[in-house]
Amino acid sequence: MRNAPFTVLWLQSGGCGGCTMSLLCAEAPDLAATLASANIRFLWHPTLSEETGDEAIALFEAVLSGDIRLDALCIEGALLRGPNGTGRFHTLAGTDTPTIDWVRRLAAVAEHVVAVGTCAAYGGVTAAGVNPADACGLQYDGRRPGGALGADFRARAGLPVINVAGCPTHPNWVTETLMLLSAGLLHGGDLDSYGRPRFYADHLVHHGCPRNEYYEYKASAEKMSDLGCMMEHLGCLGTQAHADCNTRLWNGEGSCTRGGHACINCTAPEFEEPGHAFIETPKIGGIPVGLPTDMPKAWFIALSSLAKAATPERLRRNAVSDHVVTPPAVRDIRKR
Repeated sequence: MRNAPFTVLWLQSGGCGGCTMSLLCAEAPDLAATLASANIRFLWHPTLSEETGDEAIALFEAVLSGDIRLDALCIEGALLRGPNGTGRFHTLAGTDTPTIDWVRRLAAVAEHVVAVGTCAAYGGVTAAGVNPADACGLQYDGRRPGGALGADFRARAGLPVINVAGCPTHPNWVTETLMLLSAGLLHGGDLDSYGRPRFYADHLVHHGCPRNEYYEYKASAEKMSDLGCMMEHLGCLGTQAHADCNTRLWNGEGSCTRGGHACINCTAPEFEEPGHAFIETPKIGGIPVGLPTDMPKAWFIALSSLAKAATPERLRRNAVSDHVVTPPAVRDIRKR
């Protein structure tokens, strides 16, 4: 049984801070109650902590010297290697030392290292385009192993960087990862091929999507605000995206697809540059290029043709409307 608190140090690098904003939306219970219930203690967080300037730097130095135990180093935002490998596009406030160097030094003494968000995991939006800041993730540069810490990095407890990917992350993905680490229940086999915790990455956004009936009959939306499935025309990647967004709702009731927007697969490396507009579905010969996970193309073509032939008129009409124009028929289920 663990008696000492599980200590967490949280640093922000090249990003928008959206994962922290999401984390603060944890509810039922809230963030403070969740952390307290698992005996998790934040040593320092740029938004939550009172210590600034010299006080914060003194705390970091105490961690590096071993005077304060560091169980988990959490990094939010991409690591900036530029210009020319110096890292000086981002120096830690109050010091003359690049943040990437602080991260490397702290990672060397941490029991676990956690990348919070897709930027910290793979580079994310910060690394998009020509990437003048030479942004990367902690242990990945896009889909390529490497990043700021190198492909062979292992934290003191033996695990690689744990990539809690998402843009932003669901607050529970972060808190449950920390709780599992605190309890000693997260092991190498609990991470997928991109280092994401499998408790959420072994699911698809498609699971639990309220548009699944439209998907089954290939009753597709044609424009934003239509009720139909957004895979065929509006770029939805929910059938390929590894996350449990529609079974673990956001703020108790929401998700991208429930809010009327296509899933853009934000937990995946290089999601930020799909090569086309997010709300467009690239096709070859009328067939979407990105097919559902585990679905052979021939099967998809055959099933799609059959499904469209069998689409109920109700779904056909509702799919291209912004509200239900034809409700389900009311039937007496006692009659056979």
